[in-house]
Amino acid sequence: MEQVQVKEIEKINPAATANWFSKIFFCWLNPLFRIGYKRSLEEEDLYNVLPEFRSKTLGLTLQSYWDEECLKSAKELKKPSFCKAVIRCYWKSYSLLGVFTCIEEATKIVQPVLLGYLLRYFETYDPNDYHGLELACYYALGMSLCILLLAVMHHILFFNTQKAGMKIRVAMCNMIFRKALCLSNSARGKTTTGQIVNLLSNDVSKFDDLTIFLHYLWVGPIQVAVVVALLWGEIGPSCLVGIALLIFLMPLQTLFGRMFSVYRSRTAVLTDHRIRTMNEVVSGMRIIKMYAWEKPFAALVSQYRTEEIVNLMKSSMLRAANMASFFSASKIIVLLTFAVYVMLGNTITASRVFVTVSLYGGIRITVTLFFPGALERLFESLVSIERIQTFLNLEELPKNPNVSCQPKDASVIIQDLVCYWDKNQDAPSLQNVSLSVGSRQLVAVIGPVGAGKSSLLSAILGELPLDKGVVKVKGQLTYACQQPWVFPGTIRGNILFGKELDPAKYEKVLRACALKRDMELLPDGDLTLIGDRGATLSGGQKARVNLARAVYQDADIYLLDDPLSAVDGEVGRHLFEKCICGILKDKPRILVTHQLQYLKAADQILVLKEGNVVAQGGYTDLQRSGLDFTSLLKHEEEGEGKLEELARSRTVSCNSSPNEEADQLPAEHTQTAVEEGRSQGSISTDIYYKYLRAGANIFVLVVLFVVNIVAQVAYILQDWWLSEWSDRQGSLTADINNNITNATEVLDIPFYLGIYGGLTAATLLFGLVRAMLFFYVLVKSTETLHKRMFDTILRAPVHFFDVNPIGRVLNRFSKDIGQMDVLLPITFVDACQIILQTIGVIVVSAMVVPWILILVVPLLIIFLFLRRYFLQTTRDIKRLEGTTRSPVFSHLSSSLQGLWTIRAFRAEQRFQNVFDAHQDRHSETWYLFLTCSRWFAVRLDLLCAVFVIILIYACVLLRDNLGAGDVGLALSYAVTLMGMFQWGVRQSAEVENMMTSVERVMEYTELESEAPWETEKRPPLDWPSQGLVTFDGVNFSYSADGPVVLRNMNATFLPREKVGVVGRTGAGKSSLVSALFRLAEPQGKIYVDGILTSELGLHDLRQKMSIIPQDPVLFTDTMRKNLDPFSQHSDEELWNSLQEVQLKSVVEELPAKMETLLAEAGSNFSVGQRQLVCLARAILRKNRILIIDEATANVDPRTDELIQRTIREKFRDCTVLTIAHRLNTIIDSDRIMVLDAGEIQAYDAPYTLLQDPEGIFYKMVQQTGQQEAEDLLASAKQAYENKSQPSSKHGSTTNVNLVIHETPM
Repeated sequence: MEQVQVKEIEKINPAATANWFSKIFFCWLNPLFRIGYKRSLEEEDLYNVLPEFRSKTLGLTLQSYWDEECLKSAKELKKPSFCKAVIRCYWKSYSLLGVFTCIEEATKIVQPVLLGYLLRYFETYDPNDYHGLELACYYALGMSLCILLLAVMHHILFFNTQKAGMKIRVAMCNMIFRKALCLSNSARGKTTTGQIVNLLSNDVSKFDDLTIFLHYLWVGPIQVAVVVALLWGEIGPSCLVGIALLIFLMPLQTLFGRMFSVYRSRTAVLTDHRIRTMNEVVSGMRIIKMYAWEKPFAALVSQYRTEEIVNLMKSSMLRAANMASFFSASKIIVLLTFAVYVMLGNTITASRVFVTVSLYGGIRITVTLFFPGALERLFESLVSIERIQTFLNLEELPKNPNVSCQPKDASVIIQDLVCYWDKNQDAPSLQNVSLSVGSRQLVAVIGPVGAGKSSLLSAILGELPLDKGVVKVKGQLTYACQQPWVFPGTIRGNILFGKELDPAKYEKVLRACALKRDMELLPDGDLTLIGDRGATLSGGQKARVNLARAVYQDADIYLLDDPLSAVDGEVGRHLFEKCICGILKDKPRILVTHQLQYLKAADQILVLKEGNVVAQGGYTDLQRSGLDFTSLLKHEEEGEGKLEELARSRTVSCNSSPNEEADQLPAEHTQTAVEEGRSQGSISTDIYYKYLRAGANIFVLVVLFVVNIVAQVAYILQDWWLSEWSDRQGSLTADINNNITNATEVLDIPFYLGIYGGLTAATLLFGLVRAMLFFYVLVKSTETLHKRMFDTILRAPVHFFDVNPIGRVLNRFSKDIGQMDVLLPITFVDACQIILQTIGVIVVSAMVVPWILILVVPLLIIFLFLRRYFLQTTRDIKRLEGTTRSPVFSHLSSSLQGLWTIRAFRAEQRFQNVFDAHQDRHSETWYLFLTCSRWFAVRLDLLCAVFVIILIYACVLLRDNLGAGDVGLALSYAVTLMGMFQWGVRQSAEVENMMTSVERVMEYTELESEAPWETEKRPPLDWPSQGLVTFDGVNFSYSADGPVVLRNMNATFLPREKVGVVGRTGAGKSSLVSALFRLAEPQGKIYVDGILTSELGLHDLRQKMSIIPQDPVLFTDTMRKNLDPFSQHSDEELWNSLQEVQLKSVVEELPAKMETLLAEAGSNFSVGQRQLVCLARAILRKNRILIIDEATANVDPRTDELIQRTIREKFRDCTVLTIAHRLNTIIDSDRIMVLDAGEIQAYDAPYTLLQDPEGIFYKMVQQTGQQEAEDLLASAKQAYENKSQPSSKHGSTTNVNLVIHETPM
């Protein structure tokens, strides 16, 4: 978050101070091009964004119009229209551009008229007619001025329309983000992160295109009317045929536009689904790999993608037909016009032919491209506006009215509170809850999973709307959420969270939150960059950073949602004493917890169950009342002694020095995120070849090439034949007039017309075939590459996802694939067509006036130099545009994940500012990209203008030996070069820029992959039948260059033996699991039932082990798919598994029971319930080996006991590995292995280990408090005595439980 603000002082944008000449020709960019030509551009070279494009200013302006519209429609009782707000905001500045559009189009009509006058001079050429020559020179001058005017004016106009589009887009992004920050929780259920990302990436970008074309909706018809009048004067009523055809093309194109819009809406929905699924796949990749669930997810994504491709293919075929009709429309129009003209008995002349051809050419682009383009963009934009409007109309969270800032005596008072998360389907989440928290009080809230503990905090925060009752909060709130949230940035930035750095206070907070040691071990200390979702930190570190952020805020009231669950016992005790009862002791605190050993220190305890208060009061009151409290505390009568112990240890630890305490706490290994690569230099031919080959085989590509050439040849021959015909007719007319030949000789009209018609048909046919084949190949390419990329991502090792932020991977799947789906094929086909057409123009001109080639050569050299010069810079700018876009999306998705925290800290405005800073950063590159394109285009057009002007005057000079038909053909062709050539060159440059998307996608198709999913060696079907696990000299690290986290491990876990494994944070317990699942390849050998795991396929291995992970992951799909994605189990089995974990009643209450769609990431379940779903998954899998990774950290002791009981019953014959936080779950193991720094320190029965007062395990047990330690010792002793009775050795009930236990040193 800190890096964004750095750049404010840097480069002033020269556009702000440039003079008018520099603005017209974009000369202010020259220094940038010089730098870009010498070396690659970096972010430091970019200019600051101009004030008129600042995200904040634009957003607030549009927001004010929208607020006005909302008020107005509320008065009139109708739905507010976002469209109206946008129009009101921008119509003035935009309508001025319409006037200039009009002038530009008028110039395009004047040009053919002047050409006609010039050709008449050639038709009636008389060497002695000096007055005619003088007029001809004036006409030539007029044409030259028109050409120069068009060359300059077009680009200024175009640039300004693009600027208008950019302003609308930036303003909308700002509003969408602002809205996302204040969505209520019910509104969050109606949208997903994927959908909001799609609004920001795809929907708003429609306005970039819309503004360019919109004015043609009214300019087009006026232009057509003027042209009809001129044509009538030229060829009389025959022109009506051509115009009729043109008019007929318009609704046809409109129909295409409508159909595009239909496919676009369908595709957008499918893209939303695909990106949402991708988001979950990338976020939950570690779990997907451990469950070996890659295939069902691949099937899901491929199902969405297939439907998406079907729609894409249809719209691409429409586009092909559209392009082909554009390519040959003018040919058919001219054919029909002249067929009618000669049939009415008229004779054709060169001037008539080429004036008609040029006039049709002038309006053809408006009628067949700009006008329908405007309609198509308008329809698409209306769809987008509708989607954005729906989003902006979602319900907002009301400003928390309960809070009044009175720092004097902070307090929270709740009376008879009733709340619903969703009134339609749920029972109330809280029912008649009353609570009052005075200053300096610690209130502990306990209760089973789903009791409403987090809901209570949400209600105080104002996140959960009150239905009845009162919540009054005096003072400023702060909040530490249950699932720790960190945002991309430094650790220091995460803790300070916008506050100034006060070194003494900061140091105190780090010590209180046990982060001091971790900071010392991190490569850059507290300035270490955290990746997306804190990928570089362990669960415990994230929890402590999350807590430190709340503590540093120095608020009046602290709401702590189970902050102790993700850390081990010793760190938990440290946090409780030094932080919750230490640094925060003078503040009111509401602590949700499952750690019952701390209850005695609480001033007040609130026991919740199913949203009701079952008990409330001090510790001793509750014990006297004999309520359900004791069963929550389980069966142990350990309360008294343990809490006295706690009280005692608190006084002791207050006297001990804070330093030694903090320094003894363990630290953990972290990984750091890698920078996003930006490929340098030009796109290699190899990439083009691979791109085309991904879509078709060599034979098809050769056919495509031939069809392209044939289509172009047919196109040129048709014009050449018309020129031949008019010249033949002209010379015949001249002969008749001069009485040279027999007056009866007449031109064979049917012969000329027949060939002309045949050539036109060939142009149409080949044009259509070429466009369709081209689009087919390119859509196939993107389909293949997406599939390859997705397959590679699924097979990438877990380490790849730890070091690459989600936003970066998603950007490949959303933006890059989006470009390859839609924009790249159109641009590619367009560029190829124009390049062929340009070659055609030059060939024709050279046939008519061979010396033109002398001019072509130097111009070509200048073109190629300019193109290279231009590409060096814009390629970098385009790539920077890609890399500056990623943070916009990363920031959005991380803000949505931490929404409650952001709102509790009242940091919305700061996050909005950071978003604006990211957006301004992106605007800098986008603005430069637009201006650089104009810089290039205006120079190309000026060169073209020079070429055409020289050609015009050359024709006048060489008038003696040129026929009017030749001149007409050469000039009408040369004039099309204006605009077209620069567009073609720019399209080819654009293709090269867009190929960076292909390059980025290809980069992800070549990632290293983990071992194969299946190998030649398949294990027996019933493997593992015993669950015997052997580690033989195992070393393990997460990546080739990463630190070794397990060292020389040798251990055997025999069947029918129960083993616990303990160790401090970072001792290598989770790494043991990773090695077993081969999330990275271990060195050394691991055997399961005598089979070497490294020889098996990963799926064969992973499917045979079950895991209940530390972070429970649910996917946005039905409950059924979440339990059983392969559909291998019957309904009965699914319901039974839910009953085993006591979730059956919860699922039965859902509207569609098992078929209910879960909200994004399963957020409509509490964390504990999600954990139970994971347990149900494990029950269904019936594997011999079960691993539980701190699974009971987020649940209350009763649920914990339920889980433990279920595990003991259901997994009696299994090997069970548990990384737990509660010693009582492992004290009855056969043996306990103690891990430290990745090595085995001790390995024996728990009772034996407890005989060694110096041992790590002994110290851990003592830390739990006197009473608990005595109980643990008794349990260990009893287990030891039971197991030494020989009978049990042969009983089938003994478990082989390999339990891994997390503890601190």
